[in-house]
Amino acid sequence: MNAALSWPFLRLYVLALLYFSANAMLNVILPLQGEALGASSTAIGLVMGAYMFTTMFFRPWAGRIIQKHGAVKVLRVILIINGCALILYTITGLGGYVIARILQGMSTAFFSMALQLGIIDSLPERERSQGISFYSLFTYIPGIFGPLLALGIWQSGSMDHFAFVMIAIAFVTGVFGFTVQLGDKPRETASGQGGQNASMLRSYSQLLQNPFLFRCSVIMLVSSVVFGAITTFIPLYAAEMASGNAGIYLMLQAGTIVIARFTLLKKIPSDGKWHPYFMMGTMLMLALAALCVSLSFAGGALLLYTGAILMGLAQAILYPTLTTYLSFVLPPHNRNVLIGLFIAMADLGVSLGGAVMGPVADLTSYPLMYGLCALFGIGMLAFSYRRRS
Repeated sequence: MNAALSWPFLRLYVLALLYFSANAMLNVILPLQGEALGASSTAIGLVMGAYMFTTMFFRPWAGRIIQKHGAVKVLRVILIINGCALILYTITGLGGYVIARILQGMSTAFFSMALQLGIIDSLPERERSQGISFYSLFTYIPGIFGPLLALGIWQSGSMDHFAFVMIAIAFVTGVFGFTVQLGDKPRETASGQGGQNASMLRSYSQLLQNPFLFRCSVIMLVSSVVFGAITTFIPLYAAEMASGNAGIYLMLQAGTIVIARFTLLKKIPSDGKWHPYFMMGTMLMLALAALCVSLSFAGGALLLYTGAILMGLAQAILYPTLTTYLSFVLPPHNRNVLIGLFIAMADLGVSLGGAVMGPVADLTSYPLMYGLCALFGIGMLAFSYRRRS
């Protein structure tokens, strides 16, 4: 039997699905609510970006803390914090959203690191890419139904339904999460806390010094800027279009990710080698997706939805490919920390997609901003090419 599909791992995937269900709705509700409260694209981008920026900040330290205290104990604490954040969304306004996003971002840093590192450490090398793909797959499944549910709640004009759903997600996720066993034990390292902190600080330099980590981090950072800009502003962009629906766009994008993860599961490289043409093809899809979204303002819904499918394909391929590659080429003694830094670059990119591209949209327009995202993807074509594996 495939170990990545065994019952203990399926429980982890379901927990990831429950955990990220709230965010699939918040990605639609918060921009719309922010605009209704009179916030600019810049302010909305900062609120939305606070989530991933906080995640990025805590991500590299999560591996150390999980190693010291054990994933199960840490997981239970962060599920409580996440539950408090979800409830805060229901009783506060724009200022409170920032606090809730920060709390949620901190929780996500530890949650995702605990599950992903557990998958990497527990599965045989030949099944690592499958385990990572399934985890990532289940985090995207809520994106199929979440946006449409969020739009339905928004169009109903009653935020009481929103409050009920957030509280329900917080409760169910917490109860299910407390029953999950990761099978780990706290492990003390030979060095003291000061030595661990010094080692952590030295690990940051590897972003520039390690050529494998540098290449993957730059590609992930720039690509995530595009992902973040799409997620943050598509509800507002679609509302300005004569045709096109943000919920359908996000549903198509998430649905493509889910289908691609199943159909392309064995196509994702898991041999520890760099595949330049495979990566260049992925970057080309990303650029074309952003270009379709940019041109859809004049070209209509067909271009918008084509962009959704291409963007979903790029997302489905990129993250598990790079993460699996790094799991082979990074030094084993600090692999977890370095993968944490890589994932932090993805978080930073999503955050910048809202915080930086929001002002760009305010100064120009959404079509021009998404056109700039297409240029980012084209720039990564050359960066992805390398002769040696």
